[in-house]
Amino acid sequence: MTSNCSPSQVIFKPHNRQANLNERRRLKMARSAHAYMRGSTVKFYEWLESSRGKRVPQGPPIWICGDCHVGNLGPVANASGRVALAIRDLDQTVIGNPAHDLIRLDLSLATAIRSSDLPGVTTALVLEQMAEGYIEALGNGGRGRKPSSTPPAAVRRILERSLKRRWHHLAEERIEDVTPRIPFGKSFWPISAAERTEIHEVFKITEIRRLVTSLKGRDEEDRVEVLDAAYWVKGCSSLGRLRFSVLIGIGRKKERRENGFCLIDVKEAVPAVAPRSRTPKMPSDNAERVVQGARMLSPYLGERMLPWRFLNSTVVLRELLPQDLKLEMDQLTRDEAISAARYLASVVGVAHGSQLDHKTRQEWQTVLSRNRSKTVDAPSWLWSSVVELVAHHESAYLEHCRSYALEVALRKRS
Repeated sequence: MTSNCSPSQVIFKPHNRQANLNERRRLKMARSAHAYMRGSTVKFYEWLESSRGKRVPQGPPIWICGDCHVGNLGPVANASGRVALAIRDLDQTVIGNPAHDLIRLDLSLATAIRSSDLPGVTTALVLEQMAEGYIEALGNGGRGRKPSSTPPAAVRRILERSLKRRWHHLAEERIEDVTPRIPFGKSFWPISAAERTEIHEVFKITEIRRLVTSLKGRDEEDRVEVLDAAYWVKGCSSLGRLRFSVLIGIGRKKERRENGFCLIDVKEAVPAVAPRSRTPKMPSDNAERVVQGARMLSPYLGERMLPWRFLNSTVVLRELLPQDLKLEMDQLTRDEAISAARYLASVVGVAHGSQLDHKTRQEWQTVLSRNRSKTVDAPSWLWSSVVELVAHHESAYLEHCRSYALEVALRKRS
């Protein structure tokens, strides 16, 4: 392996990886209330399990994202190169209550609005648009697996950017280079000898080699070669679990062009904290659960994923494509927030509605259309849930910041 690093960068070796990842996660969550919300899925479900959270209506048991915040939506490409806005992170996916996805998405937009210093009335308007967009998408029954409405300008920009991206964009963004190596630094750390050996063994397996060669323009008989691998310091709530970035060479070395390289994300699958329905049954294996949920909610992504075992853990493998992007909504104008809210809710509505028959969709629409607030044209339980959750998360965020600041001060004194 030929990975290098700058002498000025601090690189953490496998034996002291965990403590430093925990520290990074705490720092990341202290940066803003919106960042805290993204990294505190457990707090969200703690509230849902409380007496106040029990007021949320029970929707039909279907596959849900489980952590449906704005950052977990974005452009996703399929194996043929087509791109659509979809759910892009399914770590917490379960068969559960679809209302939970709607509340989580509302909460994330509400905290993004607060971070953008927009007035509270914008939050009320956003909730109205989200409710309408979701209900309308349900009524369409998920036909065509995409919303019927035109994407707003903020979403169109990222979709257009996604369609123009190629391998060199991904390489420069993820590994800061287009040469066949992964440089150690802030995002990539060394792996142990056992991890390296296992990675090379895994990519000798026919099923996994098939996953690599399944994209358009590749041949099933192409050679698959592990060129480099590193531990990937990525995410917020997922920081601390096993995660590797593996650089693969495809085909003959002398003939490799842009389609001759790819990055494979190997990510540990852990138990979901999202409440699950008792029926129907889900896979007991966490990696199989993630992949099955992805295939139901986000087929473009699900078809590129494979559950596997890695040492003593279950993992999900997927190729990172240049077109896959995270939807950033940290700084919004009032009009952007309102138009984006409706469209994003319709994306989730399509993912949910495609799993329901006509009768069940109508019943769920009826539930969502009841109990409208006199002041906000959205279900009263949705409005009250978001208001209480914003207050709950704000308090927890400030306490997190206080605790983190005290720890930093104590370390400096010692």
